[in-house]
Amino acid sequence: MSLHIRRAGRLDCAQMAELLNEIIEIGGTTAMTRPVTGDELADWLQGDPRAIWHVAEDDGGQILGFQYVEPHRQHGPEVANIATFARVGRTGLGIGSKLFEATKRAARAGGYAWINAEIRADNGSGLTYYQSRGFEDYGRIDGKVLADGSVFDKVLKRYDLD
Repeated sequence: MSLHIRRAGRLDCAQMAELLNEIIEIGGTTAMTRPVTGDELADWLQGDPRAIWHVAEDDGGQILGFQYVEPHRQHGPEVANIATFARVGRTGLGIGSKLFEATKRAARAGGYAWINAEIRADNGSGLTYYQSRGFEDYGRIDGKVLADGSVFDKVLKRYDLD
């Protein structure tokens, strides 16, 4: 199987929503608790001119994962906040590695100094993924309350782009 990484566009949003909704339904790895529509993702994708979205797709055009960075609201315009999603059952194929290489290059070119990742403390695969990319722990948020009332902790990691 060949894996192709490219910038995401509006026409990708229905597939990205389907992939993300399966992850949300399973629970435990994302802070999102409500399903999203393709139109909602399209609005999000186009909502900030400094946001950078990439998709990983196979030869048939099926999206196997996506990753985006956008300006971090609290840390200022030089910090990108990152999110990564891989299709259920398709992890371990290099999707995240290839997405991050593209994201890293684009974030540097986009003027970001570092990338922030906020990972649920109970998301072992997410913690491992970001650690393996070179992200380093710098903090923690305890007792984060989700829209559905559940509570969890977040581990804060950073990747310096310079």
